[in-house]
Amino acid sequence: MPGCPCPGCGMAGQRLLLLTALALELLGGAGGSQQALRSQGVAAACRLDSKESESWGALLSGERLDTWICSLLGSLLVGLSGVFPLLVIPLEMGTTLRSEAGAWRLKQLLSFALGGLLGNVFLHLLPEAWAYTYSAGPGGEGQSLQQQQQLGLWVIAGFLTFLALEKMFLDGKEKEATSQVSGYLNLLANTIDNFTHGLAVAASFLVSKKIGFLTTMAILLHEIPHEVGDFAILLRAGFDRWSAAKLQLSTAMGGLLGACFAICTQSPKGVEETVAWILPFTSGGFLYIALVNVLP
Repeated sequence: MPGCPCPGCGMAGQRLLLLTALALELLGGAGGSQQALRSQGVAAACRLDSKESESWGALLSGERLDTWICSLLGSLLVGLSGVFPLLVIPLEMGTTLRSEAGAWRLKQLLSFALGGLLGNVFLHLLPEAWAYTYSAGPGGEGQSLQQQQQLGLWVIAGFLTFLALEKMFLDGKEKEATSQVSGYLNLLANTIDNFTHGLAVAASFLVSKKIGFLTTMAILLHEIPHEVGDFAILLRAGFDRWSAAKLQLSTAMGGLLGACFAICTQSPKGVEETVAWILPFTSGGFLYIALVNVLP
């Protein structure tokens, strides 16, 4: 640089200008990259929103509307089977069951309830859970030892859960309190059982209407005698006929929730993982009610 007293100052000035230009270019590139990242984020969010709206649109489309209606009506019909014992048990039964004259009739109803609970466990719930885990085996080769152990552990978990619930709400002094707690535990187990029924009904209607109607009728045929046994357990717990019927109807909400859950998964196989542990868990609860509360 002319007139500069320092030798080499011209080279330093050129380097300074070069570094400044590079820094400005990098800052500009960073700003551009930030704008590009922002635009990419906005585009990704728009894609997610569009996918979510498409999934909800498919869920509430005209094709799914028939599945929604049929599944909810089928689950509600299964839940309304809890009113059937009102047609079987006489009007005066609720008051006479607690007298000495009605003690024998109560034992007959409780024996029927015991058979219904054990039959539901060993002829329906556990075989169905076994079939689900067998079909879900790796490569279609059937159950593994780990799946068999998990099935048994879920049964034990259900048994111990209902034991803990009874000890939690029971003071252990009055027999009437024991009967009442067992009635509420049976309502809880029945609600979970209706949830699995709702899963089965909705998953069947997702396949076809014919399979859905057949599944609903099959569940009704085995559920009606089971509801009579549940009704007898509620009468033993001290409820009158109408209160027992209302409580039985309240368990129908479990079936509706199960149907909604199955349809929201949008696949009949999407409920298999849930059913695989709910069925043995419910089996453990029914085993506790039948063998610990009803049989003694």
